[in-house]
Amino acid sequence: MSIQWFPGHMHLTRKAITGRVEGIDVVIEVLDARLPGSSANPLLRELTGHRPTLKLLNKQDLADPARTALWLDWYAAQDGTRAVALDACAGAPARKLIADCRLLAPGRGGMAKPLRVLICGVPNVGKSTLINTLSDKRQAKTGDEAGITRQEQRITLADDFYLWDTPGMLWPRIGVPESGLHLAASGAMGRNAYDDELVALHLLRRLQAHYAPRLEARYKLGLDAHALAGMHDADLLQTIGRRRGAVQGGGRVDLPKTAGIVLTDFRSALLGRITLETPEEFQTWRATAVAEDAKRQARKDARSKGKGARAAAAHADPD
Repeated sequence: MSIQWFPGHMHLTRKAITGRVEGIDVVIEVLDARLPGSSANPLLRELTGHRPTLKLLNKQDLADPARTALWLDWYAAQDGTRAVALDACAGAPARKLIADCRLLAPGRGGMAKPLRVLICGVPNVGKSTLINTLSDKRQAKTGDEAGITRQEQRITLADDFYLWDTPGMLWPRIGVPESGLHLAASGAMGRNAYDDELVALHLLRRLQAHYAPRLEARYKLGLDAHALAGMHDADLLQTIGRRRGAVQGGGRVDLPKTAGIVLTDFRSALLGRITLETPEEFQTWRATAVAEDAKRQARKDARSKGKGARAAAAHADPD
């Protein structure tokens, strides 16, 4: 089962985007470079139609450079799409986004036809930090938690460039289980939406498979990459807890505390530059989720058909 989080204000955001999009020329979707597929909102194309889109892989300084390159190529290959990776705190690259948006809408510009841009993204992806960098002033609230921005606002970045900021929004049902886990690991969900241990165990499995030396470097476990990769995730969490002193009375490891340590280390890049998914992996997960949805729908349809048949039989033979 996927982790889900869609609080009430996200319904309002969805309505706001739908109402605003008719007057929009370009859409910027801010993604987390550590999870570029999982942080992309599948609702966005439905809400914004086929408007030109700039996919912005933010927090590139926390992500694996080789995997970031794969994602940039993957997004750039899509029609009407440009893709850029940056750190939202860096001024010069962030300001280049204005030029990238102009390239996507060459017919707009000047006071008669100002460029109108909508910026979207999942919670806690760094969108507000980017806006403040672009405008050289603190126009948007920032914070290291999901759901800081709660209402739409218009920001003027140039005389002929208007940017509409929207609150961070997920989607009503996250069908890809890995996406829910990755979003939770990144801090894009409210704390009550997930269990730290469950998310930390998934994160450790990903790190064991692709970044085992980073785990050894951070936690000094005394294991080579092969041994660490083959360790059961629950045992690994226990071992990390003991190494970090998260031990309760009787020598029991405090697993919630240890899980919090692992998640904090990932979010703050103390484990190094990590990307949790590749385009190929994400497409496989999505295809699996679509197939599972089709099976569930087929079972639901079969049950409904069976009930209809029984009801018809009962009506035909009231005795």
